[in-house]
Amino acid sequence: MKIFASSVIPEIDKATCEAQNINSIELMERAAQEVSCEIISRFLPNKRIVVVAGPGNNGGDALAVARLLFEQGYKKVEVFLFNVKGKLSHDCDEERKKLIKIDELDFTEIKREFNPPYLGENDVVVDGLFGSGLKQPLQGGFVALSRYINDSGAYVISIDTPSGLFGEWNDSTSRRDMIHANLTLTFQMPRLSFFFEENADVIGEWKVLDIDLDQAKMKELPADIMLVEARSVRPLLRPRPVFSAKRDYGSAMLMAGSTGMMGAAVMAARAALKSGAGLVTVHSGNGGINILQTAVPEAMFEPDRNEYYISNMTIHHDHQVVAVGPGIGTNDATVDALEKLMLNCKRPLLLDADALNCIAKKPALLTMMPPQTVITPHIGEFDRLFGEHRSSEERLRKAIDMAKYYNIIIVLKGHFTATVRPTGRVYFNPTGNPGMATAGAGDVLTGVIAAFMAQGYRPEHAATIGVFLHGLAGDIAAEKHGEFGMTASDIADNIGQAIKEVILHDNSHLKTIF
Repeated sequence: MKIFASSVIPEIDKATCEAQNINSIELMERAAQEVSCEIISRFLPNKRIVVVAGPGNNGGDALAVARLLFEQGYKKVEVFLFNVKGKLSHDCDEERKKLIKIDELDFTEIKREFNPPYLGENDVVVDGLFGSGLKQPLQGGFVALSRYINDSGAYVISIDTPSGLFGEWNDSTSRRDMIHANLTLTFQMPRLSFFFEENADVIGEWKVLDIDLDQAKMKELPADIMLVEARSVRPLLRPRPVFSAKRDYGSAMLMAGSTGMMGAAVMAARAALKSGAGLVTVHSGNGGINILQTAVPEAMFEPDRNEYYISNMTIHHDHQVVAVGPGIGTNDATVDALEKLMLNCKRPLLLDADALNCIAKKPALLTMMPPQTVITPHIGEFDRLFGEHRSSEERLRKAIDMAKYYNIIIVLKGHFTATVRPTGRVYFNPTGNPGMATAGAGDVLTGVIAAFMAQGYRPEHAATIGVFLHGLAGDIAAEKHGEFGMTASDIADNIGQAIKEVILHDNSHLKTIF
């Protein structure tokens, strides 16, 4: 799914009207109908609903919602239209004309002074002041109104975006001045700003409403931000010929584990095997052999000359991918071994966990990453590599710059893990849950991505597929064990089921976030 910039949405709206032979008011009515249906599904007609509408088309949406709710028996609807500059958009004015014909509906148009109504925790506020097309932060009376609504305890439903929140970047805005929604109802696609952690309290729960915008136009227009869907992952998964052998599915070398951290190697190896790699070899400190071959007998073990940690990363055999990092530690000898590997590696390379910490310890290694290397940092590892960042928005900007600069793929892990390609394209992942915030989950992801790289998938495809399947396996595990009870092993054990569901296009385990 393409995530378009707010500035592009009017172009799509216009194309929709032309292709479907409707006018903009009819499209507004369609959007309002979807919002009204969502509200009706959540609240009874005796609920007091206060609608605050701005002078633009977002306000027009809100006015139309108020009218539709009133027509459906919601008689406790109160509407406040803020027309402080005496200038409404054409469509907002048309919706205003429809409202003022309804004598029984409580409608107030504010042109100067505003005495705010009482709002309490039993009330619902529909926020239609400003949508994602807002160009400036809220000012003056609108800041006061926003804070009044936020302090009231009322349940807030924002149309398109919470008023004051830009659709994309918000580094220069004060979130205290924005309306904080409990529910945000947006149209056709989420906005980029929905994927940043610092905006979560502003947006609340969010849901995308399908208003049948023109698919041909959206297909035609370019976009650098994408939301991964099962239907886009499915065609990438290659069928397995009946006449095939293990070497047809690649050999993965995992440089993983050290004394006290062999579990990381176990998790990565198990995940790689569950994800379809034909052969998996683990290189680790010699002392880890019994643990690894007992826990994952399907994997081969290549002992390092050192008993406790990895001191040599020389590649002795032909592998389709080399994955380095889970549980290897940051011993000086390990750092030196990683440097030699990066200088000499001729195969696709995946770096995670302590491999990234080794690079942070010796930053010159950043320049030695071969082109198309995949790195999978969580936010702490990312900041150790590329400097401290104040927000996830700022971190994503840096990831885009660094992926281009070093010609690498960055998998920036989080609630909506972002896979950033050297082209500048970003792929947000919708699968996964808080139960995956558990030791070893990242090691499992390393194994999954490594397996697809071993099978010959392009690194950027392997990363995107791997992240999606890893999250989906986590969702399946959470359904079985609950978010509190699941472990990284549960994620690994459900990778095969996740792949099966994507191939069968069974979306039963996908969270309803849009």
